[in-house]
This record gives sequence, structure tokens and C-alpha cells, in this order.
Amino acid sequence: MATEALPADVKSTATRNIALLSASQAIVGSNQAVVISVAALAGATLAPDPSLATMPVTAMVIGLALTASPATFTIHRLGRRNGFILGAALAIFGGLAAGSAVTLSSFILFCLALMFIGASAAFGQQYRFAAADSVPAELKGRAISFVMLGGVLAGFLGPRFAYLAKDWVPDHEFAGSFFIPALLASLAIVILMFTRLAPTARQLPDAPKGRSLGELIRAPEIFVPIVSATSSYALMTFVMVAAPLAMVYVCGHPVEAATGAIQWHIVAMFAPSFITGALIRRLGAHLVTGLGLILILGCAATALNGISIMHFDIALILLGVGWNFGFIGSTALLTSAYRPEEAARAQGLNEQLVFGVMAVASIGSGLLLQLIGWEAINLMVIPIATGAILLLAWGEYQQRRLRAD
Repeated sequence: MATEALPADVKSTATRNIALLSASQAIVGSNQAVVISVAALAGATLAPDPSLATMPVTAMVIGLALTASPATFTIHRLGRRNGFILGAALAIFGGLAAGSAVTLSSFILFCLALMFIGASAAFGQQYRFAAADSVPAELKGRAISFVMLGGVLAGFLGPRFAYLAKDWVPDHEFAGSFFIPALLASLAIVILMFTRLAPTARQLPDAPKGRSLGELIRAPEIFVPIVSATSSYALMTFVMVAAPLAMVYVCGHPVEAATGAIQWHIVAMFAPSFITGALIRRLGAHLVTGLGLILILGCAATALNGISIMHFDIALILLGVGWNFGFIGSTALLTSAYRPEEAARAQGLNEQLVFGVMAVASIGSGLLLQLIGWEAINLMVIPIATGAILLLAWGEYQQRRLRAD
């Protein structure tokens, strides 16, 4: 990150916070990776009907979606560090409850427990805003990228921990996997205690209040990045949730191949963050976001071309890189479009829509895999991604026209 022009104390604090948030991001991502890797497989043994196998993953996403907006306002009320610690505490409870639910063979309790891990992730999603709001405007893209780099470690750790711990509890496969998030979240609390994050904006009675929620959602510079972020995240979830089930139960591949494919997918989600910020500065956030959506189209094309382990691996890697470009690019666009006094409203609106639609995608993924199959799921990606690309191009055209005026 090019921080040479910053004062030494500002540079030191920014570097420290970004490093600690990146480590915390690795833990949040690892917790989600554990759930993504084996929750559907555990759900298949607990669920009363095979079509409900993805419901545990969906429960995590629903917990994230329901908490997205409250998490934003809680962080702005309690302060970033205290809010993030509260979020990590939710994962401790959720992990312990989920592991216990598997030992009790309780599908309902298992789903409820994973909602708390999802709620914890909603707080973790705010790490990127904490980084972006702590640096000058020209460094926002890079700050977001560096924090998201923690997900690279998550990609290796989460699925591997899930697989190694699956037999920790005798006669209850996968129960041990879900005790991992409780251990990792405890470590996250220790890390977060050392952060010194920028304070959230306080709304004084006589201070400018900024645009209302209705005005924000009608502004192209706000709703275009929200739609592109929502499309990137929803399409990624839609394909990713179905992939392990398709590999194991539809195509007959081993469990280790499925967890390995998810591992490389998660690495691909975050590894490009080494360069995403630089690409945004060089090419612009609109173009980088568009490239991400094009890569998601490439994922669908690869999946439609075959069902070997290699096809799944390549498709999920393309999906991960596409999500990275699409989501980070959209976040950079959004953080440059609102005023400080509008931050809580704009961020809350974005999180609620992104993760609300993501929850619908997760629910639909498992059901549609049972009803229409893996091929049809990938066919559905094409019109949605194409529509988002066209909207993004329109948004770029609108901004250029405004600048010309």
C-alpha cells in the first residue's frame, strides 16, 4: 500500500489496524468455510428429507442476512472494536451449540446454531468498511483488499480443519468440525482487543443529516454498486452451496474432493486481493467489478462443460476470483459515493440487500439442485450476471456524463 505520503503515526496506526483486521478476517472466513465445507454433508445425515440438506448452510446465511443491518447500527452505536468483539462472541456460542446439535442428532438445533455463526459473520463483514473509513479516499480500494486478504488463510484453514476434526467425537461424524469456530472466535477476540480503529461518525443534533434512505436507494451511484455487489454475492452463493452436494451425491466424487474444491474456491475468493486494489486504481472500480461478473459467467460455462473433479475445481476457482473482483469493486464504488453522515444508512442498506438476496440464493440452491439439477443451476447464472454487467455499464456512463457536465 502506498502510504509514504501519510504522517508516520497515521501510517503506523493504519498498517496495524489493517493487519489485525486481516487476521480477524481470516478467522471469520475460516468459520464460514467450516460451515460451507461440511454443513450440507452433515445436514444430509440429519435432515428428515434430502432436499433439506443445504438448509443448515442456508440457516447461516439467514442469520447473516437478518443481522446485517442491526450489526451495522450496533457497531456505529458501540464503536467498532466493541461491536466486532460482540460478533466474535456470537460465533463461540454458535460453534458450541452446532457441535452439540450434531451429537444430539437434532437437525432443528443444528440449523438454529448455525444462524449464530451467520450473525457473527455479519459483524465480520464490517471489517472492510472499518478499513476503508480509516484511510484517504485514494487508498480505500487497497485497504479493503488488504483486509480481505485474510480470507486466503481462511481458504486453507477452514476446510482443512473441518475435515481433520470431523471424527473428533466418536460415532458422530462432523460434530468435531463445528467446535472449531468456537476455538477460532476466542482467538479473534484476543486479536481485536489490540485494534485502534477510527471512531464511527456521531450524528450531532445540528449536523447535516445527509440523504434519506429513499434518496440513497434512488441515486445511481448508490444503487448500481449495491446491485452489482448483490449479484456477485448471490451468484457465488447459489453455485457454491450446491457444488459439494453435486460433487458427492450427484456425481459420486469423494468427500475429500468436495472439501478440496471448496478450499481452492475460498482461496480464489481472497488471494486476488493482493492485486485487486491496484487494479481498481489503474482500471477503475466499474471495470474491475465488470470483470468479476464476466469471470462468474466463465464459472457457469466451465460447469456446463463437464462434471469431472477438474471441472468443479476450475469452475469454483473462477467463481471465487469473480466474486473477489465483483464484491471488492462494488464496495469501493459504494464507499466513494456516500457522505460520512450517510455511512450507517448506506452501509446498512447495502448489507441488508446483499445478504437478504444471498439467503434466498442459498435456500433456492439446494431445492433447485434436487428439482432441476446441477446443469440448470449454472444456466440460471447467465442472465443474472449479464443483466448486472449491463447495469454497471449504464452506471459508468451516467457518472461520465455527470463529470462532463
